[in-house]
Amino acid sequence: MYDRPPVRRDGKRRAPGKNTNNGYGMALYAIGDIQGCGAAFDALLRKLAFRPSRDRLWLVGDLVNRGPDSLRVLRRVMNLGRSVTCVLGNHDLHLLATVAGRRELSPADTFAHVLSAPDAEHIIDWLRRRPLMHHDPRTKRVLVHAGIPPSWTVQEARAHAREIEALLRGPKWRSSLRTMYGNEPTVWSRKLDREERRRYTINALTRMRYCDRRGRLDFTESGPPGSQPKGLKPWFDVDNRRTRNVHIYFGHWAALGLLRRTDVTALDSGCVWGGCLTAVRLDKPARPIKVNCTSAMLRGEGHSERGQPPRRR
Repeated sequence: MYDRPPVRRDGKRRAPGKNTNNGYGMALYAIGDIQGCGAAFDALLRKLAFRPSRDRLWLVGDLVNRGPDSLRVLRRVMNLGRSVTCVLGNHDLHLLATVAGRRELSPADTFAHVLSAPDAEHIIDWLRRRPLMHHDPRTKRVLVHAGIPPSWTVQEARAHAREIEALLRGPKWRSSLRTMYGNEPTVWSRKLDREERRRYTINALTRMRYCDRRGRLDFTESGPPGSQPKGLKPWFDVDNRRTRNVHIYFGHWAALGLLRRTDVTALDSGCVWGGCLTAVRLDKPARPIKVNCTSAMLRGEGHSERGQPPRRR
């Protein structure tokens, strides 16, 4: 059913590749970190010929921050309704923590206009109800911002994610973010206390890149594989990783770029840094679809509202 080129209005066959969705049934796409790059996101949706009534999107999180259009991106995604599944990224959590009074705006933060928006309360209520992880057991696909620590199974990761999700969706969500920040603990143990367990879960699912051979999380290295010190590996290459039975779609790691393997797909192609915003199709084999973000950068994308270049996180 996918082999026949669609028919144009003039009765001629459209050349293959002119449109990524040929009009036959639903298309499912996963898109990398948007980070406030509203123009690039809209351009990518147009290139996909995305229709919310028919198609579906998986977003790896970090909708906001660093780019100039965080408010625009949030409203756009919200308006797409149930066609979108979006997990929380570390920048999304940073926005929630700022609203909760647990963090202050830094010179690199570019979501102040979200905080002052007339619909800010509605937006924040929507954002804090996004999951940390999404698992589709039928297709054996997982969507998460940074990854799943090597020592966890999918079921364990989902259980720990649900604990955080319940807190964020509850009436005391602001106080639940009180101890979110910090790099410890770096090793999972059933002996961790409640606060340590929650902090580890958030760090692992939204900030992780490298681990050592025992699965200890490292938060000092963010460069591409091969640049890290001896003894560290990308989390997905750690021996005996317990999630090799599913395909994990993640973002967060701009220096890694687009990576497509049989077990993982990395989707952060560095849009906010002048790279591309990338979509991959999940329901059938297809080439990645990209829009270039360089021109947007020249208009100020990726810079703070105070005009200073941001630091990578």
